[in-house]
Amino acid sequence: QVTLVESGGGLVQAGGSLNVSCAASGPTSRPYAMGWFRQAPGKEREFIAAINWATNTRYADSLKGRFTISRGNAKNTVYLQMNSLKPEDTAVYYCAVNTSPYALVANRNDYEYWGQGTQVTVSS
Repeated sequence: QVTLVESGGGLVQAGGSLNVSCAASGPTSRPYAMGWFRQAPGKEREFIAAINWATNTRYADSLKGRFTISRGNAKNTVYLQMNSLKPEDTAVYYCAVNTSPYALVANRNDYEYWGQGTQVTVSS
């Protein structure tokens, strides 16, 4: 069982930046892909970005250019750098693991493990 813990959420003003991270622990010796999603109140969980074991990336078209996904050197940590934040970016941000290491998928049903989420609130 892989455990994921997100951190770095908080309150930021519109136009500001925030970096959230996610650390994976447990049986993580096998390679895997990771992704970020978000869910705003009353909305479905939305794909943001994915990064695979080769550090190839994929982004939601609507967020490309403002958000950047990356992995730490040990590859068990994933980061999401968010710039030019808008009030509509307010949501709970989740990281997830896809055990297919070279996948870059946007469908949340393809991710086997999820963190508990971290709240990001952007004030206007």
